[in-house]
Amino acid sequence: MNNDKMLSDKTQAIPLNYIISESISGNTRMQDMLYRQYAVSMYYVCMRYVKNAADAEDILQEGFIKIFRHLDKYKNEGSFEGWVRKIIIRTAITYLRDNKKYSGHITIEDMKEGQDDHQTSIVDKLAEKEIADMVTRLPPKVKKIFILHVVEGYNHREIAAILGCNESTSKSQYYRSRIRIQKMLKQSA
Repeated sequence: MNNDKMLSDKTQAIPLNYIISESISGNTRMQDMLYRQYAVSMYYVCMRYVKNAADAEDILQEGFIKIFRHLDKYKNEGSFEGWVRKIIIRTAITYLRDNKKYSGHITIEDMKEGQDDHQTSIVDKLAEKEIADMVTRLPPKVKKIFILHVVEGYNHREIAAILGCNESTSKSQYYRSRIRIQKMLKQSA
């Protein structure tokens, strides 16, 4: 999303940077507009980490609290939506870490955005489902790193910052995940 993007407000378009600055100033109407613009897409990001709608809503709510609390830290560098998404993902990871019922639970079903079903063959769908099942069998930390790198597109430096580990740990855990998945693929062949 371009920083000059306009958000519509029924009758007029309002520049995103204006909405952000007004939200920082405490304008609840602008905060509501910002929330409505990103809540749905960020809810689906949350649902990638938990399969329970109530938990996804909790993550979304906590994520937006953090977004509004730290909105002044957004420096108009890069995509605002990317900045929001990063906070939501970190909130989801923290939620998973803090909630025992999710220990080791991250799935990758439906994780690819914008996939055109008409272009995906049945064989591709079966292979993707098989790989997704294999990923869900990975150990929790390895699984988190695999999903953050492969699905979410973070580099190892970013993953290390998100998870609070070394970059080399992220790389080695990712390498281990690939080896495990390759072994599972060989066993299923």
